[in-house]
Amino acid sequence: MFKIVEKKNLAPNIFSMDILAPRVAESAMPGQFVIVIADEEGERVPLTICDYDKEKGTVTIVVQSMGCSTKKMAKFNEGDYFKDFVGPLGQPSEYVNEDIDKLRNEKYLFVAGGVGAAPVFPQVRWFHENGIDVDVIVGAKNKEMIILEDKIKGVSGNLYIATDDGSYGFNGMVTGLIEELVKKEGKHYDKVVAIGPMIMMKFVSKLTEELGIDTIVSLNPIMVDGTGMCGACRVTVGDETKFACVDGPEFDGHLVDFDEALKRQAQYKNEECKKNEDYECKCKQRKGGVN
Repeated sequence: MFKIVEKKNLAPNIFSMDILAPRVAESAMPGQFVIVIADEEGERVPLTICDYDKEKGTVTIVVQSMGCSTKKMAKFNEGDYFKDFVGPLGQPSEYVNEDIDKLRNEKYLFVAGGVGAAPVFPQVRWFHENGIDVDVIVGAKNKEMIILEDKIKGVSGNLYIATDDGSYGFNGMVTGLIEELVKKEGKHYDKVVAIGPMIMMKFVSKLTEELGIDTIVSLNPIMVDGTGMCGACRVTVGDETKFACVDGPEFDGHLVDFDEALKRQAQYKNEECKKNEDYECKCKQRKGGVN
């Protein structure tokens, strides 16, 4: 059993939880994820690690309440316990094993879309702790949906905000802001790390390929069981078949077959919708006193 020691609401239907999991916290590295099972009837939910504190023994996750499993998790509060909290899983970000002096001579731009800000934060913090400034773009539909702004701002060189409706920061999508920085402001970047919705990562990768900037993406949105056994996260990268949860979740964005990955992400949509409907129905029955 794994205790929830802190819970915060970050935006509508988005919350963070600090979980007491000393072994996971001790081994966690940027880019990795955990599997959470809420209770005896719970499904395996893969979630990227947002933060970890080795001294406190805590790991922070960020959850967007959408399907039945994440809606169930949203009902848990401080002092409650999750049945299982397994990790860290997946491969760490490749730069953690690179020469620090080499990294200091490169300029990174991190691009986070929506809850993608959660896995971006520990990566940006890692660079900050190693004395390297990176630029960060955080994008969302509107100002209300921007999360972790202050945390990321505290460890980044420059933080840029983009909102689809123009309610905060740059008026438009993150791709438009990348073009603004590179083409109009003359910014130079050696590598882009993009994490967020699959469609966002597809178009960021398409743009950066045109701009000649190496790009890494995280394919955590297509993960299901976190072990590679279900095959749901199978994706083509270049001429090879990879599994996001075992070989990744991070890959070369210019080699990922995003059209295939987007189709794979949607393959269980009908089943998910039906399960979500059943869950909502059960919740209404419980509220009405019907078992």
